[in-house]
Parts: sequence; structure tokens; C-alpha cells
Amino acid sequence: MFEVGDYVVYDSYGVYQVNKVGSLDMSGVPKDKIYYTLVSPYVKDATIYSAVDNPKVIMRAVMGKDEAMDLIAEMKDVELLEIKEEKKRNDIFNEALKTYDCKDLVKIIKTLYIRQEQKLAEGKKSTAGDDKYLKIAEDRLYGELAISLDMDRKDVKEFVEKKVAEYIENA
Repeated sequence: MFEVGDYVVYDSYGVYQVNKVGSLDMSGVPKDKIYYTLVSPYVKDATIYSAVDNPKVIMRAVMGKDEAMDLIAEMKDVELLEIKEEKKRNDIFNEALKTYDCKDLVKIIKTLYIRQEQKLAEGKKSTAGDDKYLKIAEDRLYGELAISLDMDRKDVKEFVEKKVAEYIENA
């Protein structure tokens, strides 16, 4: 069970902070049921009420600082997503997103970043679908890393890119 002040990754919504644990004073809500009141550190007035015992929702603790730094150190070695059929690209990205696993987010980002580079080299633009999945993956990963590393969210991408470049250089 999470406690007030804990940061969690809540389903596909991203990072939230536990603001309250207890019953809700709302009509139609059982008084004997315990809920998390979750607030977004990024979206003003974004609040979620989730039953503590809700089995349909994936909720996990945000990774710690050491875990975040380990993930960044491993990024250069994370494999790309294998896409054998172009028609199944979106399905593969959706499946990776459903794991709520940071390494899968890295796979999406790396796969799409390399694809964008290839398209640019060919004088083409990236697709709207690729842009959408890249944004989702980056928002989720960098949102969590910002909390883990106690950084401003807008600075995380640059920090990660710099660290990964250092790790590659020193390999």
C-alpha cells in the first residue's frame, strides 16, 4: 500500500503523487472503501480517485534515483523493438506501452529515434503515428525520471542524452 507523499505511476496516465489515503466524502461512494487520492505533479487540477484494492489498474512506485541512473547507464545497450511487418507497428508500440516498464519505453524511443534519423537522411519526414508514440513514450519516461532524479521535467531529456553520450564515449 502506498502512503501520502509517495509518487506512483498510475496506469497509462503517468506519474501522480498520493495526496490522501482513506474513504471519499462523495455521494454514491461507499464509506467503508479505501481510496487513493492522486494528484499530478505536471497537470494542474488533475486528480484521480482509485480504490486501493482495484485489480484492474496498474499502479507501481516511481523508480528510485539509483534505479533511474542504472536505467540511463543501460540505455545504450537496450535493444530496439523488432518490427517485421510495417502494418503491425502500432500494435507493437501499444503492446510495449501496456507493460508500463521503463525499458520498454526506452525501446520505443530508441526505435523511433533511429527511424526518424533514417527518414531524415532520405529527405522524408517522420509519420504522425511515429511522432505520437515517441511523444507518449518520452512523456512517460521523462516524467518518471524527473521525479526519480529530482529534476525539472523539461531538463530530463537533455540530461539523459548527455549521460548516454558519456557512457558511449567511455565504453
